[in-house]
Amino acid sequence: MALDFIPREIHELARDLSNIADFKLLMVGKSYLTPGGIVACVLLILIALLVSRIAGRLFRRIRDRAPQSAPSIYIAEKLTTYGAVVIGFYMGVSALGVDLSGLSLFAGALGVGLGFGLQGVVKEFISGLVLIFDRLIRIGDYLELQTGERGVVAEIGPRAVRLRNNDDLDVLVPNSRLIEQPVTNWTHQNSLRRMHIPFRVAYGSDKAAVRDAVLKAAHDVPFTMDDTPRRKTQVWLVGFGESAMSFELVVWPTLEAVKRPNAAHAAYTWAIEDALRHGGFEIPFPQQELRLRGLFGEEGDAARDSLRLKVHRKAARADDGGGAVTPNDAAEDLARGAEEDAENPVPGMMAPQDEKPAS
Repeated sequence: MALDFIPREIHELARDLSNIADFKLLMVGKSYLTPGGIVACVLLILIALLVSRIAGRLFRRIRDRAPQSAPSIYIAEKLTTYGAVVIGFYMGVSALGVDLSGLSLFAGALGVGLGFGLQGVVKEFISGLVLIFDRLIRIGDYLELQTGERGVVAEIGPRAVRLRNNDDLDVLVPNSRLIEQPVTNWTHQNSLRRMHIPFRVAYGSDKAAVRDAVLKAAHDVPFTMDDTPRRKTQVWLVGFGESAMSFELVVWPTLEAVKRPNAAHAAYTWAIEDALRHGGFEIPFPQQELRLRGLFGEEGDAARDSLRLKVHRKAARADDGGGAVTPNDAAEDLARGAEEDAENPVPGMMAPQDEKPAS
């Protein structure tokens, strides 16, 4: 007898659930909302979000394993994840039993709302799509904005681009700013970039000796690329100041240094100071100089000798530590960054292979 009741109980339970699922809650257009349709809508949307997240993780793993194809894989990732969410929402609304063609009035009101309240959101979303497909800015590029923000592009999202700076801080930049304002892309298409390091030397210094000392110091920095016929480390005399001659070290650093311009600038500046100090070259302070053209009928060194103001430069040079090179903290920071890049290469960035050191 109990076996006869079980099928009938199950049948009645299924019929009751069907009645509950088909219960008409609310009429939208020409259709009714039912509990079953609402449950199906929620499930479809949750499944779409889950598929989008799984696909995103899968594409990121592929990107890490194929850094050369990272930009193309990133575009496929965004198309897949965005497409899965859009399709899931469309199927969920359809599962509600709502006739989308009957929502024209609602769509018009939604369009007005987008035009006013959500204008900024839509603007950033469209700007993000432009950045993804335009490919002038890609994952792994090192950007510098006019407002001073710098960093590697870690993600191009629907609202903002995430830059990871050299202090491991994430800077969120609205997508539209990268389209509407000038942006310096330090690693676009070519990882070779030239840096200018200014320094000053007192008047009367031997320019050729200054050049030789600074060039040697620059080549001793481990992140300086070898000279080629097209790219050479140089020292330029760029101007005459009130109390000094103005020079620039023009140097081609490696990719690791290009992506860390502050540390690279500090490393070269440190090396230049070492070279000038050990070479006995004077780095002048801003000053006002009073020159006596004649003193008791004597000028120059003879006048200083009369006043016992003679400076013995050779003795002064011998007391500076014997020419020992001082520790260069910025260069060490660059070395650590290079090791990190070697362990965790940035997708899409390759070291230059077309340039060979001059023999």
